[in-house]
Amino acid sequence: MPDHFDVTPTGLQELIRRAAPSGRGLPPVERWEPDYCGAIDMRIAADGSWHYMGTPINREALVRLFSTVLRHDADGGFYLVTPVEKIGITVDDAPFIAVEMHAEGKGRAQTLTFRTNVGDVVVAGEEHPIRFALEADTDGLKPYIHVRGRLEAKLARPLLYEMAELAVEWPDETGETRFGIWSGGCFFAMDDPETEFGATGDDADR
Repeated sequence: MPDHFDVTPTGLQELIRRAAPSGRGLPPVERWEPDYCGAIDMRIAADGSWHYMGTPINREALVRLFSTVLRHDADGGFYLVTPVEKIGITVDDAPFIAVEMHAEGKGRAQTLTFRTNVGDVVVAGEEHPIRFALEADTDGLKPYIHVRGRLEAKLARPLLYEMAELAVEWPDETGETRFGIWSGGCFFAMDDPETEFGATGDDADR
């Protein structure tokens, strides 16, 4: 499907209209409780690209618009949410991709700032923890950072290599040496991919 407004199906046009920004920043999707209206054929692929009815949505502005009304609920589902509707979509992995990382400081004073493919900028730390998972097919490491709500960004592969260059060995509370990364006063262990999130600043304060 070409991604021009004049050929967008009427239902999707209406969703775009209702999702349009109000000029007051991100919409409060976590507070909206509209009725569930079913699912549409929209998918976020593992590489962060968005697709509608099997065709990529190539307009960056449209992808960013949809990303502002995306919500990940406790039931595990991903939804586009407006004040009057809740529409299910498919997400293959994480909904966002972290495409840029900036490191400042060293060791425990280090701060890592990430930019996502949809324009979010977050600083890794207690409010935006990093977690690590194993890639099912290769057992390779996949890092994720919390963005907002229950939404995460998967770090692009080059950022994993950049992060590995900044990783250090550090003793945990038991005295065992761990391998991981510092940011925002928190230590995130890279050698324990089964852990949901890395240690908080309090946990790491030894």
